[in-house]
Amino acid sequence: MKKMARLLEELLRHHHPEPPVTLEEVEAFERRMGWGLDPDLRSFYLHCNGARLFRYVDTPYRFLPLSEIVRGRMTIYGLDDDEHGPASWYDICHVHDGNCIVIDVADLREGYYPIIDGFHEAYGDPVECKQIANRFSDFLEGALASQGRQFWL
Repeated sequence: MKKMARLLEELLRHHHPEPPVTLEEVEAFERRMGWGLDPDLRSFYLHCNGARLFRYVDTPYRFLPLSEIVRGRMTIYGLDDDEHGPASWYDICHVHDGNCIVIDVADLREGYYPIIDGFHEAYGDPVECKQIANRFSDFLEGALASQGRQFWL
């Protein structure tokens, strides 16, 4: 958790975080969604309920508040059916080009969800929408160091 603490300190000091949620709000979110936040995501939301990196307006990374997390297929297509992507992919971050970053809640690895590029033009195709980080802290680290670019491309 030292890595996540360091990243959160940087985010809180140099970027645009929203006020944190309470543990009760996290637990209500988890009950409503039917899946739990992994340790990185839980720590993030207990420190800030979403954030914008680099700029507040026209931000290249907008981490969503808990109230806006939905299946990625709803973000991309506005439809919640299996033709439009996996039901287990949830949108957690919007990136500047209209794409999203998703977690796969059906693929918990060593206690963490993998981070996937929700590439708009091929959303739902695991060949095109590749895993870009093993866990949220790895993704956040890349985003913070990116100077606003999509570091995985």
